[in-house]
Amino acid sequence: MMPADAVPQPRISFRAAVRLWLKIGCLSFGGPAGQIAMMHAELVDRRHWIDEPAFLRGLNFCSLLPGPEAQQLATYIGWRLHGTKGGIAAGTLFVVPGALVMLVLSWLAATQANQPWLAAVFDGLKPVVVAIIVVAVWRLARRAFAGWPSLAMAAAAFVALYFLDVGFPWVVFGAALIGWVAGRRRWQAFQVPAHGGGAAAQSAMPAAVPIARPIRRLGALIAAFGMLWALPLLAIVAVFGSEPFIDIAVLFTKAAFVTFGGAYAVLPYIADQAVNHYEWLSRGEMLNGLALAETTPGPLILVLQYVGFFAGWQAAAGDLAVAATAAALTTYVTFLPSFLFIFAGAPYLERLTAMPSLASALSAVNAAIVGVILNLAAFFATPVFFPDGGGISGFAVVLSTLTAAVLLRFSPGLHWLIAAGAVAGLLRWALT
Repeated sequence: MMPADAVPQPRISFRAAVRLWLKIGCLSFGGPAGQIAMMHAELVDRRHWIDEPAFLRGLNFCSLLPGPEAQQLATYIGWRLHGTKGGIAAGTLFVVPGALVMLVLSWLAATQANQPWLAAVFDGLKPVVVAIIVVAVWRLARRAFAGWPSLAMAAAAFVALYFLDVGFPWVVFGAALIGWVAGRRRWQAFQVPAHGGGAAAQSAMPAAVPIARPIRRLGALIAAFGMLWALPLLAIVAVFGSEPFIDIAVLFTKAAFVTFGGAYAVLPYIADQAVNHYEWLSRGEMLNGLALAETTPGPLILVLQYVGFFAGWQAAAGDLAVAATAAALTTYVTFLPSFLFIFAGAPYLERLTAMPSLASALSAVNAAIVGVILNLAAFFATPVFFPDGGGISGFAVVLSTLTAAVLLRFSPGLHWLIAAGAVAGLLRWALT
């Protein structure tokens, strides 16, 4: 059966679609913007598998959801083309290549951490990553701010997190509630234009197709999600024991439901839990993981897999089987909710994207995320610029400043900047 909001498309074989999704998964460097641009080029411009209005509707829909926007867009397009199996194939293949690369990099970081050359590489990567985060704050602020209410929301989020130690989920919930109320009252305090101009995309929408028994359908999806979440966890616990797998499943599932604004937004929460509460890794190791995630294809949220690997590595005193299983479980529970969101909401896409209250809630959350990411920059910048609690590192300041300048002027691929940082760190080590 054709998905409810789908329009007739050229017939595409499932095998051809799988090949393309695997290609995209292997080449999806450059963060969400680059990944979405690649999908647009391959699916809209080159192959004409989906038209421009449908692509933009899907992008707007995915921007309403917590989780990795590009991966969810791939899942949505796969669902449009081949139903549930198409969505599963597209969303999974978008993640798997990067997850495999991240697993290898996590193992190298854990086993070679005491090697001077690797320490030098990370010394060069960290200032680059801090600059990338700061530039992300600037760019997101330019898109997310609709006026002084947005600025006030961002400032309040930063103060709540950095000074008042308010939990990240509560910050997201509070911003969404304020935005929802504003939308219900028709206040335009947080509204910003949708992707692709919004109005043009909305005008091309197909008429809504009613879904038989939507409550029963949603209940069945939630039940399936619960089984798919619980059964692998129970199997893993039966083989390896409960530590750290139950904590991993609960923490990263919770994070998946509040990951508005991408990986940068949820990282302060994960870092606080992983570093300060569970003590799975240090703040420096957490920043190393973010640097490594910037070099891999796929969503940046794969940095959470690195955290999960170290949770297993720490709990099992360096047992690779436990660490790899912990990494796999982390990735699984991080992305599983994204499939639930897409399959539950896609048939009602045009209704969801047209709701003013929901759009206002999202805009308020996006404004708050600016403050959240600024908090992340402060969290990571302190040990980078003031290593070991001592004086300021001139090397880190110069490298971070140069990176920010290049990003703002030329917008190169992030993996090239990461590579340049690694080379700078190695040169500094070789010359001292």
